[in-house]
Amino acid sequence: MSWKAIAQAMGLEQGGTVRDALAAVWTRLGLDRLAARKPAHRTVAFTIAVTTLAAKMAKADGVALPVEAQAFERLFEVPPAENASIRRVYDLAKRDVAGYEAHAAKIARLLRDEPEMLRSVLECLFLIAAADGVLHPAEDRFLETVARIFGLGRVEYLAMRAGFVHDPESPYQILGVSPDASDEELKARHRALVREHHPDRLAAHGIPPELRAAADRRLAAINAAYDAILKERAAAEEVCRERCS
Repeated sequence: MSWKAIAQAMGLEQGGTVRDALAAVWTRLGLDRLAARKPAHRTVAFTIAVTTLAAKMAKADGVALPVEAQAFERLFEVPPAENASIRRVYDLAKRDVAGYEAHAAKIARLLRDEPEMLRSVLECLFLIAAADGVLHPAEDRFLETVARIFGLGRVEYLAMRAGFVHDPESPYQILGVSPDASDEELKARHRALVREHHPDRLAAHGIPPELRAAADRRLAAINAAYDAILKERAAAEEVCRERCS
């Protein structure tokens, strides 16, 4: 479904009833002068793009499940008065995956100066995709394409993916390091990732609370992966000592 059709469905196209009503309120309150300063992630354009992208991702495996819609509603909070409109957009968009690249590109443009926000959006999409307990190969391809549009390389994508999908090699993938990395390299990488995902740092970069939920999940996965590797290496050293004694 096209961006124009979704905007029309919500009454947000030029001349639409919702858009005209919002514009009138903004003018009366004098907020139209501040519109240019509004954060991109608080704009109608961003809300529509994220809602549409999330719905199309839910459909990527062929079936958009209610649990995925519920995960979306938990992560991307909207004012109660707008719930019905957002739900209508989601229901329209989940009919097919056609054109999802354009919506990803729209988000990338809106957040081109906010890479932290882009990563948070992708992490939230991972949470929605994994809400049913399975990351379908089609969803995996969908998300990797979105990551590429967002400017993330494959290594960074796999590191983020490993925080939500538990593969056999996930501890090292989560940290984005090779299994032969030294203890010092491992420690430095862990510290860097913890700093990157620390709640205070995300708040300082303007990441809203609803987008920090996925980052919290990823931080937990990072710490768990680091602990798992340390235990694995300690056990290997113990075996080595026993054999050498």
